[in-house]
Amino acid sequence: MLYIPTLEQLNLMAALPAIAVAAWACVLVIVDLLLPKSRKGLIPWLAVGGLVFALIAALLTFSDNGSAFLGMYRADAFTGFLNVVVLLTAILSILMSIRYVQRTGIIRSEYYILLMFSALGMMLMASSTDLVMIFVALELLSIPLYVLSAFRSPDPKSEEAGLKYFLLGAFASAFFVFGAALVYGATGTTQLELVFASAGRVLESNSPHLFYLVAGAGLMLVGLGFKAAIAPFHVWTPDVYEGAPTSVVAFMSVGAKLGGFAALMRIAMVAMGGVLMNDAEIRQAWQGLLSLLAALTVFIGNLVAIAQQNVKRMLAYSSIANAGYILIALAAGATPGLQDAAVRAILVYLITYLFTTLGAFAVVIVLEKDDGSGVMLDDFIGLGRSRPLLAFMMAVFMLSLIGVPLTAGFIGKLAVFGVAVNAGLIGLVVFAVIMTVVSAYYYARIIVNMYLRDGEGQPVPEEGHALRWATYICFVGTLAVGILPTLVTALSDQVVLATALLP
Repeated sequence: MLYIPTLEQLNLMAALPAIAVAAWACVLVIVDLLLPKSRKGLIPWLAVGGLVFALIAALLTFSDNGSAFLGMYRADAFTGFLNVVVLLTAILSILMSIRYVQRTGIIRSEYYILLMFSALGMMLMASSTDLVMIFVALELLSIPLYVLSAFRSPDPKSEEAGLKYFLLGAFASAFFVFGAALVYGATGTTQLELVFASAGRVLESNSPHLFYLVAGAGLMLVGLGFKAAIAPFHVWTPDVYEGAPTSVVAFMSVGAKLGGFAALMRIAMVAMGGVLMNDAEIRQAWQGLLSLLAALTVFIGNLVAIAQQNVKRMLAYSSIANAGYILIALAAGATPGLQDAAVRAILVYLITYLFTTLGAFAVVIVLEKDDGSGVMLDDFIGLGRSRPLLAFMMAVFMLSLIGVPLTAGFIGKLAVFGVAVNAGLIGLVVFAVIMTVVSAYYYARIIVNMYLRDGEGQPVPEEGHALRWATYICFVGTLAVGILPTLVTALSDQVVLATALLP
């Protein structure tokens, strides 16, 4: 007999922000069919309206603590924080896209609907408490991005970006599925909290299932590491960033990391917490592996970025480096007693990364010409004279990516390095600081070009009101978080992810 859960068991109100995004995206599919061609311009604003409603719902339910869909969806402060960050990313990305898709000739309403579905996948990756649901959310995040990356067709670079992202993404998803299957085989469940409990029993009985459990966690790390652009799973990033529409790249650069690290934190701190907290040998091996990946990611990202002349490729390698900084905090989370501190540090870093990176891409979109040119370092020459306010905002974004005090980037790096120092990862922190100094070279090149190199500057196309306001919001957010970090830490301090499982 088919079992039908009651509305009380589904507890739909706990998942209201995600349900609102899903329902509104489906409504927009119908609205798009009914609207005459002359009114299609309403679609992005309707999308923004739905996302703003979901953002308000996320803020109102931020402190809720419950579950939905028979325990597969977790509503807590961790989910609430990441919902806010994802929805802000989606809203700003749509505002950045409106004028861009018009002048590049890719204006189609499904662009905004696909972006909303991808944002929904990111939200579900943060809230999922079951490996099956995490996989579904991963695909919901990824498939729209594959399409959006090729949205500038018949541009060969855009088509190549979409195909390359799709092929490598499908391969990475296979790693995740195989890892989840091994975890299920070792524990008999895909529920993260039950995996936590089963892991303890596997350890106590010294069962051979422990090998499959650890191997499964490693394979899932590969699958999610692809999404987060962690080395050596980063090779897709520069080519996809260069070929995909810049407005899509802006959304992808933040959103894919949000989804990847959200799921990684759930799996590492919840599902694998039972192993990491009770077996010192496995804990040290896991921390060593994450530290090695973090150092490799920071090194490759910052070093290769120096050689880039295309700003989109430079920001791609910058994105890789930033994944390494986040991974440092995840490595620190393997130390007993620092799990929640590591999660909070990552959340702070993600919101600082949101404002800084989206702001940088917003300026690139302003400078980019209709044919996709205008994104080289030399195209920034003279911007300080031709568009002083735009140049000043770009300078602040670059300084924030370096981690200069009074910017959001400084607060993010301070949080990540601080928890790593408390975990005893002094050598890793010193290496990361050295690489941060290296990164100052390629970020500062943009500032030098804007202010110190001779030239009048290229004519800059009109950016439109939506893109202008998105840039302003990112600029204000970058400075506000840098000057008043309590705006973010007051929310992140409410997050309790790992210790909630302890008796």
